[in-house]
Amino acid sequence: MRIIFFGTPDFALPSLRALVSSGEDVVTVVTQPDRVKGRGHILSQPPVKEVASSYGIPVLQPSGLRSAEFFDTISILAPDMVVVVAYGKILPAALLGLPPKGCINLHASILPKYRGAAPIQWAIVRGERTTGVTTMLMDEGLDTGDTFLMETTEILPEDTASTLSARLSVMGSRLLLETIDRVKEGSVRPVPQKGEPSYAPIIRKDDGKIDWNRSALDIFNLARGMFPWPGAFGSIRREKVILIKTKVMGDTTRGAPGVIEKIWKNELLVSTGRGVLSIIEMKPEGRQSMSGAAFARGRYMKEGMSFDL
Repeated sequence: MRIIFFGTPDFALPSLRALVSSGEDVVTVVTQPDRVKGRGHILSQPPVKEVASSYGIPVLQPSGLRSAEFFDTISILAPDMVVVVAYGKILPAALLGLPPKGCINLHASILPKYRGAAPIQWAIVRGERTTGVTTMLMDEGLDTGDTFLMETTEILPEDTASTLSARLSVMGSRLLLETIDRVKEGSVRPVPQKGEPSYAPIIRKDDGKIDWNRSALDIFNLARGMFPWPGAFGSIRREKVILIKTKVMGDTTRGAPGVIEKIWKNELLVSTGRGVLSIIEMKPEGRQSMSGAAFARGRYMKEGMSFDL
């Protein structure tokens, strides 16, 4: 089939590669415009653009999708199907109705749970034990379309948003190919979503701010879900730090939330609203990551001192 692929970040790469390898005719890729990134303010291409260009696939980077000019461009390409994987914008109704085989989206959750921009991060932050991927026929809503296929996976205790995203992207690419094959042969039909929906809004920097009054488990999940960006961050003596690796040390708390209970081996044990959190690895702002104990010893910290609340 003639397919137009919409996608932007690393998560979309396995799906794009799988489509090309399967022999489908990916006639054009649509991705977000180049963005300025990093401290050096370097203009960077989206990962999908780089991979599409390596295949020799034409790339479009519209600033918006609702112009008549963009619609005419897509219409001339006459796609049989549009495939969307983490593109970053909702497709307008006119575009959704254009391809005869529809617009198929790969979403990184088991819908209707975690509709929205950041399903992987919020699933970890909210302590979910399982998640997965869903293929659906897109409509005008936010991940509200009828679903084709789903596949679940366990969220491992050591998973971060980065590792879980990598795993789901590969799993999703396989599910996407299966969905497309079954749509072509007519052996699958979309069905309405069932269950209570939940939402996963776009991640903002302040979402990573640590509230030491929360439980050690909550902060542990926050550190995993907000890695690599924006990170679970707090401050001590007004120095900003990001928690890289943590673990929960039971439900008993001796000190007030945020108080350093113990500097132990390579770890820094901190009281929370419920339980003690062990900080195994942390990163001071502008510096390399280090063990929790190394951070404390390098700043002559003592037990009983507190993180800023």
